[in-house]
Amino acid sequence: MSLDVRSDLAVRGVRVPTPVHRPAGAGPSDDGHVQLCGQNAALPINPASPYAVRDGKVWLGETDTGLTLDVVRRPRFYDLSTADGVSFEKIARLHGRDILATTVVQTCIRYVEDQRCRFCTIEESLQSGSTVAAKTPAQLAEVAEAAVRLDGIRQMVMTTGTTTGPDRGARNLVRCVRAVLDAVPGLPIQVQIEPPGDLSVIDDLHAAGAAAIGIHVESLDDEVRRRWMPGKGSVPMTEYEQAWDRAVTVFGRNQVSTYLLIGLGEDPDELVAGAARLIDRGVYPFVVPFRPMRGTLARRDGFVAPAPSLVRDISERVATLLKAAGMLGADQKAGCAACGACGVLQAAGG
Repeated sequence: MSLDVRSDLAVRGVRVPTPVHRPAGAGPSDDGHVQLCGQNAALPINPASPYAVRDGKVWLGETDTGLTLDVVRRPRFYDLSTADGVSFEKIARLHGRDILATTVVQTCIRYVEDQRCRFCTIEESLQSGSTVAAKTPAQLAEVAEAAVRLDGIRQMVMTTGTTTGPDRGARNLVRCVRAVLDAVPGLPIQVQIEPPGDLSVIDDLHAAGAAAIGIHVESLDDEVRRRWMPGKGSVPMTEYEQAWDRAVTVFGRNQVSTYLLIGLGEDPDELVAGAARLIDRGVYPFVVPFRPMRGTLARRDGFVAPAPSLVRDISERVATLLKAAGMLGADQKAGCAACGACGVLQAAGG
């Protein structure tokens, strides 16, 4: 796959209707879900993109890029509702071809403007009515069982908005993991949390059956963290380091990951050097281009996505480091790095 074209698509998107898309929520992407040359890809669906799809191929004007594209079809489990009458689609969403993802608590104590992550719209999807504020373990188990049975789901991701408790919402995921695995034994699940304060919660998540964990920092530059994530950025980097180290001890090398966003103003060489330090810890640095979603403070204030050339440069350098360390996203048991859709690391060989 041409890494230049793949990086360009990640930023500029494509003109194609997609039945499965993610218009808002926690995290940095607002994309349609497709298969690009057989790999999961979450691409901006952009009517102004120079890329179009004809006959299952990606075209740049009249030039065939050599890439194939198939849209991910609407899953059958979306047509069902829980025993208490909630649409399954409001409980968990299809990501990529075979990944079930849910934000277990759709509110966040950091969502007030002076604390809010500038790339996040976790509560916008709640306000639009496309989800519910809190998903119960029983609801998640019901949806997961149907998604596996009807649509061949092969892994699940559980994230959460930050709560007021000292564990920042992590302990609730213990109950949710247990419930899902009671209904679907053996389903690989990644949990995504902030550093939980009491590190024993990480042990409890693993004991409950979680296969992988994401502890997402988004940037290793404290100035960038304060500017882009004033609430979350107040958590000292030492807490992240302690949580990563505990997680690697418990889950194992390359089963722990963290997002690093390209395009927040961090020096590219420092970002790559920070990724190298994470790899040395056994943590997979999932580098992903920041793309300002509708409803974000970043988009309101006029921030734009990074240049595709920067996305390629950083992704290629980090992928080289990952290959040298024997840490591939495809070797993770579950989660964002295992999927790889939101970035271009896997296309670069990482």
